[in-house]
Amino acid sequence: MYGKMKEHLCKELADIKEAGLYKDERLIVSPQQASIKVKGEQVLNFCANNYLGLSNHPRLIDAAKKTLDERGYGMSSVRFICGTQDIHKELEAAISDYFKTEDTILYASCFDANGGVFDPLFTDEDAIISDALNHASIIDGVRLCKAKRYRYKNADMNDLERCLKESQAQRFRIIVTDGVFSMDGNVAPMDKLCDLADKYNALVMVDESHSAGVVGATGHGVSELFGTYDRVDIYTGTLGKAFGGAMGGFTTGRKEIIDMLRQRSRPYLFSNSLAPSIIGASLEVFEMLKEDHSIHDKLAENVAYFYDKMISAGFDIKPTQSAICAVMLYDAKLSQEFAAQMLEEGIYVTGFYYPVVPKDEARIRVQLSAGHNREQLDKCINAFIKVGKKLGTIK
Repeated sequence: MYGKMKEHLCKELADIKEAGLYKDERLIVSPQQASIKVKGEQVLNFCANNYLGLSNHPRLIDAAKKTLDERGYGMSSVRFICGTQDIHKELEAAISDYFKTEDTILYASCFDANGGVFDPLFTDEDAIISDALNHASIIDGVRLCKAKRYRYKNADMNDLERCLKESQAQRFRIIVTDGVFSMDGNVAPMDKLCDLADKYNALVMVDESHSAGVVGATGHGVSELFGTYDRVDIYTGTLGKAFGGAMGGFTTGRKEIIDMLRQRSRPYLFSNSLAPSIIGASLEVFEMLKEDHSIHDKLAENVAYFYDKMISAGFDIKPTQSAICAVMLYDAKLSQEFAAQMLEEGIYVTGFYYPVVPKDEARIRVQLSAGHNREQLDKCINAFIKVGKKLGTIK
C-alpha cells in the first residue's frame, strides 16, 4: 500500500532539495546559551529565541530541580481532572500580574493557545480580522473556527479599516495581530490598531511570543510600548522564548474570556498540564523580572549595537524594534550557503526561505540575546562582513 505514496514523497522531497528549500537540523550537544557545541565545535548562537539569555540560567535550573523534588516529574493528567497543582495557579497569577490582566490560562505551547482561543468564543455570526503576517498558529486557530475571515496587509491601518467596515454586519469582531512579526522584526502599531478597534467596536488580541520580555521600556511587551494595557482584550504568549526557553504557552486577558476557555478550549481540556519543573522555573523567571530590568537593558543595548554596525557595513536589514534583525539576501540557495559559511566562522545562524518567508525574500534571521557579550557580537559582525564580501552581498 505504501509503495505509491513512498514514490510520491521521494519525488516531492527531491524537488524540495533541488529548489534549495530542504531543511537540515544541526545537532547541539550542549545547553542552549550564547556559546553552544555543534559537531564537536564551540560556536556562537545567533538564531535562538533566547532573548533574555535565561535558557541555561542557574537560578532557573535550581528552581526546576527544587520543584522536581517537591512536586514530582509529571502530572499524568489534564487540568480539570487531576492535573492542577497550586503552583500552576501561582504561575497564572504571575503572568496576569506581568501583563496587567484579570486572569490567565496555561497551555502546552503558544501554538495550542492560539489554536484553542477562537472556536470557544466565536461562531459563524462573528468575524476574525487577521494581519497577513500573523504566525502559522494563529492562521491554524482561525481555520478551526467558523467565523468569517478577513485579512489585512501587514501593519497597514488603512487596510485594517477596510476590513472593519466590511465586517460591521457580523455580531462580534476581533482584530488579531502578532506583537512582533517573527520574520521581519517589526512591531504592530498597537495604539493605532486600538483606535480603530474603538471606532468600529472590535475586540483586540495580540500574540506576544516575540515581544514579551523584549519590547517596551522594561520589556513588558507591546502594551507597555504603546500604552494599551486596558485596550487589549486577549494576549497569547509562550514560556519557550524570552521567559526561560523551555515550553508552555498561555492566554491572558478578560476574566470571562479566560473562564470560557477553561470550559471549552480543546487544547487545554485534552492536553496534559505542564510539568512541575517547568512551572517552578517559570515562576523564578517572573520573580527575576520583578527584581530589576537589567537583563532587558542589556538586550536593548546589544540590539542597538549590532544593528548599527551591520547597517554601517552595508547590509540590507529590515527596520526592527525588537531583538530580531532580518539580514536580507533574497535568494534561497544563497541564504543556505551564507549560513553554512557563517558556521565555518564559528557563528550559528539559519537561512530562512520559502515557504517560511515569501519567495525571493530569503534572509538570515539574527536573534540577539542579553546573554551575548560585546566580544561575541563583534565576532558575529566580523564574520558577516567576511562572508558577505566573499559571496558578493556587500562590497
